[in-house]
Amino acid sequence: MKTLKTIVFCLAVCLLCFACKDNKQVEENNNLKEVKKDLVKEINSDEFLSKVLDISPIKEGKPLKFKGDKPVIIDFYATWCGPCKRQAPIMEEIAKKYKGKIDVYKIDVDKTQDIARFFNINSIPTLLFIPKGGELFLNAGLTPQEDIEESIETMLLNQNE
Repeated sequence: MKTLKTIVFCLAVCLLCFACKDNKQVEENNNLKEVKKDLVKEINSDEFLSKVLDISPIKEGKPLKFKGDKPVIIDFYATWCGPCKRQAPIMEEIAKKYKGKIDVYKIDVDKTQDIARFFNINSIPTLLFIPKGGELFLNAGLTPQEDIEESIETMLLNQNE
């Protein structure tokens, strides 16, 4: 009988430890989610036009007008897209690594069809790289972090110098 009580006591202690650990882990995950929300901001059409790139001059045959103060990467995605879900944490890491040097935004193609249509986004995820000066460039498909970093270093940051 004493052995049974000991076993029950040990099980109760283990369950209590796991429950506390899970609560702590949930709290830590919630804190991480809050931090991540600040790194890659979802923007709509109006925010894109006011913060990133004014596309209205194109109708008059004039060049696009860059609105930002540092280079930008736009992640075109959809909530239902599996590869987009795998691209998201990579973009979080990029935003963290290059914080203060570039802006990283995401645009839901289902909610912001006008901007996606303007850039002829036919597959997702697609990354739009916008340097402060120079040509815009797109990269369609799930892109490894190393490739994004190489593009940032060669195509975005070098043009600022």
